[in-house]
Amino acid sequence: MADVTTALVKELRYRTSAGLIKCKNALVAAHGDIELAIDYLRKLGQATAAKKSGSIATQGIIIIKRANNSKYAVIIELNCETDFVAKNQTFINFGDKIVTAALDQPMIKLDLLQKEFEEQRITLVEKMGENINLRRIGFLEGEILVSYLHCARIGVIVSATNAEPNLVKQIAMHIAAIKPEYVNVDDIPNDIISREYQIQLNIAMQSHKPYEVAQKMIEGRMRQFTQNISLTNQNFILDPTQTIGQLLEAHKAKVNNFIRFEVGEGIKIK
Repeated sequence: MADVTTALVKELRYRTSAGLIKCKNALVAAHGDIELAIDYLRKLGQATAAKKSGSIATQGIIIIKRANNSKYAVIIELNCETDFVAKNQTFINFGDKIVTAALDQPMIKLDLLQKEFEEQRITLVEKMGENINLRRIGFLEGEILVSYLHCARIGVIVSATNAEPNLVKQIAMHIAAIKPEYVNVDDIPNDIISREYQIQLNIAMQSHKPYEVAQKMIEGRMRQFTQNISLTNQNFILDPTQTIGQLLEAHKAKVNNFIRFEVGEGIKIK
């Protein structure tokens, strides 16, 4: 049995980034065999990650990266439990590795990317003591691609045609602030429209107003609903006297698509 020397502990720490006490305990358990100690720490990390998997990770970062030709971009949301870890450089570097790998594998599925980085994720969970989760990924292509990142918590990518980058950047900032869900009213799925119509119909029926008045109420509220969630019908945040659609028309430009991620949005806290 090899002695658990200081040099062995330092080497194990260098190779695994685990704490000194954990490295020493692993070497003791492995009778000084550093390879067995590494296996021990990996199993310990997996156990910690499994235990932490039930913790809700609502904090984190949004990372965007574009290809060198600027015609392809990827965006990810990487979650953790606290803002403290979200600002940790090791956590940020892990996110950078993931987004770079995704950029090199266009349209890779989320589960495949998660699997690719599972070992590194487990190691990071063990090191940080928090649940860490690659929650989602998005890709966008286009002749004109512009991205906008707000405090690493809100990220937007916009694909446009016949538009100046500065104009598209302003629209990306608008999307970050106002949260549209679709480019145009015609892009809103029928089931979304139908569900909202039923809600407004029930509200109108409960108001006990005459049929004609109720119908006008429904039409007005449905019009407001579709305008609120479609980009081109929203008033431009930098100039509310015109809509995004009017702004684009004035510049003979077009927004083809966009992606907007915000840290923690939609996560239900039990």
